[in-house]
Amino acid sequence: MSATATTARTRRRRPREESGSPLLLGHGRTPKIIAGTALVVLAIVWLIPFVWAVATSFQSEEDVSTPGLSPFKGAFTLDGYQQILERGNVSLWAFNSFLIAGLVTLITVAVSTLAAYAFSRGTFRGRKALLAVTVAAIMIPPQLLIVPLFKQMQLFNLVDTYAAVILPQVVAPIMVFILKKFFDGIPRELEEAARIDGASEFRVFWSIVLPLSRPIVAAVSIFVFIGAWNNFLWPFIVTNDSDLMTLPVGLATVKDAYGIQYASSMASALLAALPLIVVFLFFQRRIVNSVATTGLGGS
Repeated sequence: MSATATTARTRRRRPREESGSPLLLGHGRTPKIIAGTALVVLAIVWLIPFVWAVATSFQSEEDVSTPGLSPFKGAFTLDGYQQILERGNVSLWAFNSFLIAGLVTLITVAVSTLAAYAFSRGTFRGRKALLAVTVAAIMIPPQLLIVPLFKQMQLFNLVDTYAAVILPQVVAPIMVFILKKFFDGIPRELEEAARIDGASEFRVFWSIVLPLSRPIVAAVSIFVFIGAWNNFLWPFIVTNDSDLMTLPVGLATVKDAYGIQYASSMASALLAALPLIVVFLFFQRRIVNSVATTGLGGS
């Protein structure tokens, strides 16, 4: 009886001892430690150029030109920022960037969601052919379209206007494809129930599909806004009036006019990136959640 009781106690204790053994705990934590270490190393590698740029922007041109590996070579100064603000109309360029990026985002999201819903739920003739053309357009480099787009803007007398900067950027085949794949994963039973209750097609889209697609719509909006804000080549080509320039274009013209000045160049780069950094700080959780759910959807 005592031997049986001892055996039973041993069997009861063994799982506890094994589950709490340091070896098994260490084995479970090892991948997390490796992943955390890798993330820290990557963060440091990414932060070094950023810290260097920030340090350079707060130094004089003489100190920056001094040889040395340390980014902190002289006294703290705001001369680089002061020169940029004095030489260019930064406030107007920032307003233009916000206006253009905001309108591009609004129009692109509206057009892309409607097109994606039509591809996902529509049964019209030529649907597969149009979808194939849309997917094929993703593979076309935007640089190939600069000349025909500029000719088109000239034909409509839109050069040096906000419309010339905005309209070519609202066509985003990749966003249509991403939204279409997400809409494919939404259960159709909800839409059929709404149609039985008398809802129109647009009502189904507006009241059922869009509320269920908030994560992907937010992700698309973020990507489009960042792309429109950072777009340099097209606004640079289609605008000659300094009052219509966006912030990246305007800051580039200031740098080119005064030659290569490293402190001013770093200051202008940080000024151009500052609004995006502020937006990310305020909407960090929403941005991360939106990006994390971008790949979720049907097949």
